[in-house]
Amino acid sequence: MSRAVADLLSILDLEQLERNLFRGRSPQTSWQRVFGGQVIGQALVAACRTVEGRPPHSLHGYFLRPGSPLVPIIYEVDRIRDGRSFSTRRVVAIQNGQAIFSMSASFQIVESGFDHASVMPDVPGPEALGARAGFDEDALQDMPEAIRRYFERERPIDIRLVEAGRYRSEAARDPRFHVWIRTTERLPDDPTIHHCVLAYASDLTLLDTTMIAHGRTVFERAIQAASLDHALWIHRPFRADEWLLFAQDSPNASGARGFARGAIYTRDGVLVASMAQEGLVRQIIDSE
Repeated sequence: MSRAVADLLSILDLEQLERNLFRGRSPQTSWQRVFGGQVIGQALVAACRTVEGRPPHSLHGYFLRPGSPLVPIIYEVDRIRDGRSFSTRRVVAIQNGQAIFSMSASFQIVESGFDHASVMPDVPGPEALGARAGFDEDALQDMPEAIRRYFERERPIDIRLVEAGRYRSEAARDPRFHVWIRTTERLPDDPTIHHCVLAYASDLTLLDTTMIAHGRTVFERAIQAASLDHALWIHRPFRADEWLLFAQDSPNASGARGFARGAIYTRDGVLVASMAQEGLVRQIIDSE
């Protein structure tokens, strides 16, 4: 197993301190704040550790403060309810005595019912797209240094962008974005690991979709961007180490906030999850 995937699994393997109390660590990278997907994934791990025999089907979280990668994150789980079919958990992530993230998650017994799903968009497969997220060398050199280093180094998540060309143009486009994602190594068979890895990955590209209609990107130094809230619904079984298409669009941006949503499909077109996010997208005005 690669070092990057081993590190991801280690990050998602929380230390249990008490019955409802867990501690997570952050990778020591050049990022000045904790990646939001990490906090989502770790919070879901903490919630899953308090539920038996019921997979998660939805989570709703709010980012309250930036997290520091230098300080461990404490996850406190409130076991709100265990019913006959559903369990509900509330998780608060804490650093330095302050809440940085709060999340509610719901779990359900496995049962059958009505079944329908939207059709996967017709886009090129991941093999048709270049490595390193679909960026060529010139595009990478135009990125901020921290972002460029992220895409150039070994990563636990392989990302292939269908519309990577948008980063070479400032033209406004239809705000739709298609991204193929999978882990770079095979994961253990435990479904909980795949759920939590998907939660981690679901925060990677959503907010950037809100900039497509304006010919901009959250990678720009003149854009201040931060996730405000995040929702994920899990519909069907999947593996996070097999290609998943994140089909994203942004129906609205206003009030210095951008909203994006996404549908997640397996390679053979099965809708396995949906997601939505609103984030801060503010243009920085140079006072000089």
